[in-house]
Amino acid sequence: MDIKILAPCGMLGYGFPEESFLRGMDENPHAIVVDAGSTDAGPHKLGAGVSIVSRRALKKDLQIMITNGLQREIPIIIGSAGGAGARVHVESTIEIIKEILNEKKLSASMAIIWADIEKEMVISALEKGKLTPLSPNVPELDFNVIEETNGIVAQMGHTPILEALQSQADIIICGRAYDPSPFAAVGIFHGKDPGLSYHLGKILECGALCAEPGTTKDSILGTIKDSSFTVKSLNPVRKCTPLSVAAHTFYEKEHPYILHGPGFTLDLSKCTFNDIGNGVVEVENSHYIEADNYNIKLEGARKIAYRTIVFAGIRDPILLANIDNIEQRVEEQVREYYQEISQGEYSIRFNNYGINAVLGPRETEVFTGHEIGVLIEVNAKTQELANSLCATVRSTFLHFGHEKRKSTAGNLAFPFAPSDIEFGPVYEFSVYHLMEITESPFAIEYTGEGL
Repeated sequence: MDIKILAPCGMLGYGFPEESFLRGMDENPHAIVVDAGSTDAGPHKLGAGVSIVSRRALKKDLQIMITNGLQREIPIIIGSAGGAGARVHVESTIEIIKEILNEKKLSASMAIIWADIEKEMVISALEKGKLTPLSPNVPELDFNVIEETNGIVAQMGHTPILEALQSQADIIICGRAYDPSPFAAVGIFHGKDPGLSYHLGKILECGALCAEPGTTKDSILGTIKDSSFTVKSLNPVRKCTPLSVAAHTFYEKEHPYILHGPGFTLDLSKCTFNDIGNGVVEVENSHYIEADNYNIKLEGARKIAYRTIVFAGIRDPILLANIDNIEQRVEEQVREYYQEISQGEYSIRFNNYGINAVLGPRETEVFTGHEIGVLIEVNAKTQELANSLCATVRSTFLHFGHEKRKSTAGNLAFPFAPSDIEFGPVYEFSVYHLMEITESPFAIEYTGEGL
């Protein structure tokens, strides 16, 4: 039997045309699966315990999925609930779901898979040499760093989601999950090849980004067969092609055909992508290799500073011709003024949008414009210190008497008043490691809600 999976969009809360989703429902899918999280936005969402998208947008998407899914008795699976998948994010998603069930007078059984990892477990793994950093930019891990970390989550694979599917829960809410795992779990649950299931999950988790024109804000349908899977767009304005599906296979990967996941490696070197007509692409030869050791990715964030920013425009050609030197001298003047403050307690950064703000010193294009936007960023030990320093940087720059200047003020043009924007806490990934495990750390809670 072919297994069909409906992916409403590439990120819960991004939105999707309801017409596309309903075309997918007409295909009688075996599951509605959506990814809700990412580290693309950096560590702030995990550290601050806030969502990637608005509550209104989450509810709008969930309402369409839940009302249609429950009516047809199709399980709904949400991966990395709330954005970062920690307890606070999962709980906020559950709150919205309960609200929808109450308003629509519906009932549903739920399986909640928690992804939060106790710090004691991480400390034990550190002591036993079971942790491997995933980036050279992650601070060296020790007891103090772990204690300073707000919370730690782990990316679950398909195994706990399989258990939840076996319970026949109407809605499965996953904490932090490896993005393809909620999709792959559906295929594996129905006895399909794990290589095909994970490869399809890799494609479906971004919604219609695998179609042309690509977007995360539209629905896509995947069908797993015995020795292949197919992908097709559910919107007539898009279609899947061998090139678009193959290209998305390479998306967000460090290797063109090797993909590592929790407890496995996916080898896609022998994959074929074939157009079988009507905008449907068939994929074969996705190979799943079970790992000798089972590793899960840990993510944790800690607060390291507070930030204040100012945005302003510069159009003076004399200033622009010497912008780097002038900004350096502005910074030097501010540091000299605040000699009583240790320079290790703060940082000052000028981001010159229009010159080199994106690539920095690697920029190869010669600046030929007539104006730029400068974003002044000050990070400091406290918010009061960041505010004070940023105000001094701004006023010093505004009135800085650079060579050949023809006016006595007005170096910067501010689009807003007040000009200084208090950003708040700044976080970094303090835990970004693989942890070797021998048993699952993911707890499942079952509950029923509604009428």
